[in-house]
Amino acid sequence: MRILIACLLLLGWAQTAQADNTVLYTYDGSFDDATFAVEGAIVGKGLVIDYVSHTGEMLARTGADVGSSVEIFKGADIFLFCSAVISRKVMEADPMNIVHCPYSIFVIEDDNGVRIGHRTYPEGPMKMVQDLLTSIVGDAVAF
Repeated sequence: MRILIACLLLLGWAQTAQADNTVLYTYDGSFDDATFAVEGAIVGKGLVIDYVSHTGEMLARTGADVGSSVEIFKGADIFLFCSAVISRKVMEADPMNIVHCPYSIFVIEDDNGVRIGHRTYPEGPMKMVQDLLTSIVGDAVAF
C-alpha cells in the first residue's frame, strides 16, 4: 500500500527540470526535513551513504571570494551512494557504466521551495539505477 501511495504522489509531483537530464520532485516541508527523509530513504533500502556534499554551504561561503553576492540556494546537499547489486549488474552489461557511479540524489531549497532530484540515465541496463533513484525519492517524498 505504501508503495502505491508513493507512486501516486510521484506521478503528481514529478516535473522535468530545466535540464533534460534532471528530474525534480517538490517536497512539502523544510530543507532539513527533506535531507532527513532522503537520508532515511537511502539507508532504508539497505544502502550506505558514501558522502554528503554540502554544496549550498560551499557556494555561500566562497561567493565573496569569487566576486559574487548572488545567493544561488538557501540550502543544497548532494547524497552520494552506490548499490553493490545494481552496480554489478550495470557494469557487467557494460563496464563503462562505471562513469555513472556513485549515484546521487540532491536536495535544494531556493525561491521555488524545497525540491528533491536526481539525474536521468540512459536506456538499457541503467534503467535499474533510474528505478532505484525514483523509488528512493518516492520514499523520501512520502516520508
